[in-house]
Amino acid sequence: MRVSYQWLKEYIDLSGVSPEELAELMTRGGIEIDTVEQRNQGVSNVVVGHVLEKEKHPDADKLSVCKVDAGTGETLQIVCGAPNVAAGQKVPVALIGAKLPGGIAIKRAKLRGVESQGMICSAKELGINDKLLPKDMQEGILVLPADSEIGTPITEYLALDDAVLELDLTPNRSDCLSMLGVAYEAAALTGRQVKLPDTRVESGALKAADKIAVTISAPEHCFRYAARYVQGVKIGPSPQWMQNRLIAAGVRPINNIVDITNYVMLEYGQPLHAFDADKLGGRIEVRLARPGETMVTLDDQERKLDPDMLLITDGERPVALAGVMGGANTEVSDETVNVVLESAEFDAATVRRTSRRLGLRSEASLRFEKGVDPARVVPAVDRAAALMALYAGGTVLDGIVQAVVREAEPAVVSVTLAKINGHLGTSLTAVEVQEIFARLGFESAVSEGGVFTVKVPTRRGDISRDVDLIEEVARLHGYDNIPSTAIEGSTTAGRLTGPQAIRRALRAKLADAGLQETFTYSLTHPSRTRMFTLLAEGAVPIRVAMPMSEDRSELRTSLVPSLIDAAIYNRNRKNTDLKLFEIGSVFLTDEQTLTRLPQERHRIAGLLTGSRTDVQWNVKAEPVDFYDAKGVVETIFDLLGVSGRIRYEAAALDNLHPGRSAKVLLDTGSGEMLIGYVGQLHPSVQLQEELDDTYVFELALEPLYEHADTAIIQQPLPRYPSVERDLAVLVDRSVEAGSLLAAIREAGGDLLESVSVFDVYVDDRLGADKKSVAFSLVYRHPERTLTDDEAAGRHAAVLDRLASAFGAELRK
Repeated sequence: MRVSYQWLKEYIDLSGVSPEELAELMTRGGIEIDTVEQRNQGVSNVVVGHVLEKEKHPDADKLSVCKVDAGTGETLQIVCGAPNVAAGQKVPVALIGAKLPGGIAIKRAKLRGVESQGMICSAKELGINDKLLPKDMQEGILVLPADSEIGTPITEYLALDDAVLELDLTPNRSDCLSMLGVAYEAAALTGRQVKLPDTRVESGALKAADKIAVTISAPEHCFRYAARYVQGVKIGPSPQWMQNRLIAAGVRPINNIVDITNYVMLEYGQPLHAFDADKLGGRIEVRLARPGETMVTLDDQERKLDPDMLLITDGERPVALAGVMGGANTEVSDETVNVVLESAEFDAATVRRTSRRLGLRSEASLRFEKGVDPARVVPAVDRAAALMALYAGGTVLDGIVQAVVREAEPAVVSVTLAKINGHLGTSLTAVEVQEIFARLGFESAVSEGGVFTVKVPTRRGDISRDVDLIEEVARLHGYDNIPSTAIEGSTTAGRLTGPQAIRRALRAKLADAGLQETFTYSLTHPSRTRMFTLLAEGAVPIRVAMPMSEDRSELRTSLVPSLIDAAIYNRNRKNTDLKLFEIGSVFLTDEQTLTRLPQERHRIAGLLTGSRTDVQWNVKAEPVDFYDAKGVVETIFDLLGVSGRIRYEAAALDNLHPGRSAKVLLDTGSGEMLIGYVGQLHPSVQLQEELDDTYVFELALEPLYEHADTAIIQQPLPRYPSVERDLAVLVDRSVEAGSLLAAIREAGGDLLESVSVFDVYVDDRLGADKKSVAFSLVYRHPERTLTDDEAAGRHAAVLDRLASAFGAELRK
């Protein structure tokens, strides 16, 4: 919000308070002022002049020699190069000795042999943002209105001796999106009174109700709609003082009707809209859009409307998007004679939804989205009608035509003096607090028990609780005046939660193992959310309402597609040896239409491709394989102390190689739980993504949080010798080595210290669909030397178990 200091002085006496001092007061009071901009960028000795004559320069085709009356008592000869200069114009004239922005000094000079006694200026040369001027005034010299008084200092005529305060407002302080709102704030900070504009309207004999009717067919989206009828207007430029204030506020003047609506919007914070009454007809209906309905807005764009968008219609066709933009079919033009003025209170969420969905942001929608003061709907339309009668020559018809769904009532909020002082650490008295409420313009009463009952004006919609009142007391009392208070009470040392500690340990472990951590987008392409769904079965894709692109339109359900994207990105940059991991969140829901927040689940995933190690003179390149990926997974389980509770089950999984993938199961004590998978990408996926052999894994972290056992158990070094035995058995090829290991451990009992696979051999000479699996077993008794008979007996039990459970035969 840009606030003109000179304009603000119309509503509050700021004598003795400079713009910089006001900015400091407001910033300390919670309304941050980013900058204080001086409109005069260094202009002096520039006046309004009258071009009496214009002749072509004798030695230059693009120069003109002008005779100018600048009110100095003599006619000045000025050489001008602007193509739009003409006799009879009023223009800014920089006299000899004048200063212009950029340190330019005007001196007597000769241009191509012709003496020039000054300079006719453009808007840019005066330091004015010419983008805020009509397009026909952006090129060449600045042409002033014909009624401009000759000799008037241009800084006075264009109100350049002014300062503009740039407010950086928080969303809750929408009341300061108006000059009156800022005036109330300044009054509270300085202890002065606010002077409201004159909204008296001199009405004609005709009744507005005879010309226009208003109905609201969407009472949940529009709470009040008021209309004024002004007839006989003459379209033309608005007065210069109004244009100056609009430009200072960053609004481009257009014509008197549009400028008045913008001026009142800036003044009251209440957006208005003017319709050409003859194009509108005699009826206004506020309703929701119909399916398939369209309209052309003021920017000449056809808009497709959704059924939840609020419209202003003439009973049939749309004539405006409520609170956002008017329609081209009822636009005020140079031929407009009669005007219908709209002032309304629309539902903030409805306007925000329409504005964002159509990509239309306007000064009006900005204010409606944050909520307007319902008490200003009528005063604002009265103010605009009075200005149109004064500056557009119109006659205001008698009465306001309006439809009202609800009357807004001031909020009543209570707070105790003890709570105020308790929160702020102050010792304010009831009289001091009540004086602060009076400065804010809040009616208040205090009981004997120190309970304040405060009636909050509707302009302050941000105040609804006692803590809001406490904040207002703090602001007005002064944050600098709140005493410092030592922190008291017991403290607790900060520490990581269990899941946080596990994630940190995993990051450190995998980084030490040579993997690189990635951080990828939580949003992905819809095709990616349909991949690797083993841990997201039954999940419904969650689409973003307004995605930046299709590639970032749905919340991910797996981390692996994101790692694949990272691998593709690196491959395109000739980086093909990759060992990546990510710890992040996926988002799951089983609802087609979200009524609750999706579940956010933590996962860890990894991707390996390319060579296992860098090529050296004595080391050949070896590609990574399934067991590298499985080794990373086992490293994770070892770190978390759950290796003994993990089982791998070969499985054909979507998007993974049918013979090189496995499910990962965790024994929870009450049964096995699927917690992840590991395997090679399916050849078709590798071909589609143009990747070499690539291995991935993904694990759900929540079960690991619950069952992780990171306690370190110390075991003494063995005091007695072990007995080692090797065992090779023939089994069906479908039998998993993991199942054999589990059976060996169970049969070996407490004497079996360790068992490992050291060879797997497959050959048709062993028998149809047979394979040989060789194990190394270590037996040891913890308290004495194990005898050969004991070891042999336990070894025989192992053979019997393998034979009975899997039909295993001892390989000879």
